[in-house]
Amino acid sequence: MKNNFLNILFLIFTASLFAQTTDSLTVKKEEKVIVVNDSILPKEAYNPLAPAKAAFYSAVIPGLGQAYNKKYWKIPIIYAGMAAGVYFYKQQDDDYDRFRNAYKRRLAGYTDDEFYGNGAEPLISNDRLINAQKSAQKNKDISIIVTVAFYLLNVVDANVDAHLRQYEVSEDLSLEPNFDYNQFNAKPQYGMSLTYRFK
Repeated sequence: MKNNFLNILFLIFTASLFAQTTDSLTVKKEEKVIVVNDSILPKEAYNPLAPAKAAFYSAVIPGLGQAYNKKYWKIPIIYAGMAAGVYFYKQQDDDYDRFRNAYKRRLAGYTDDEFYGNGAEPLISNDRLINAQKSAQKNKDISIIVTVAFYLLNVVDANVDAHLRQYEVSEDLSLEPNFDYNQFNAKPQYGMSLTYRFK
């Protein structure tokens, strides 16, 4: 009984769908052909002068080339590296001056420097003061090299990043780890393979 009722109800609703009258008003359609060239968004035009401009900006003000390339997260790294080099240079320069002044006072015959101590014998000998001066001078030079290296890395990074903007990186690139076991001793096998698919 229930199935018969549902079948009748279904037929009533489907019959009303077919019982529609056709529209007597007709509208003339102008034929327009729409041509779809490509469904992918147009590629941004590459400016060949962009790498030189980014490198120039970074050379003038460190980090400006990264801002030009819209890689803002690199700017604090550049300034932190350069600030660390300047900080350690200043610290080593102060130490060098302390060691140098103490050594000069000892050569002049004074025994009141901070490295002499209270006793008759100095806590740090003259030879150790000379070695400390050489070490501080070497560390100052390394600090200058680190600061200049971060500055040059800033310029090179801006240039390379602007060059690499023209290359399209496919989303098909992926890393798929494959864990393979040796069938003879049931231990994992280690290795690496590179697979490239041509389409």
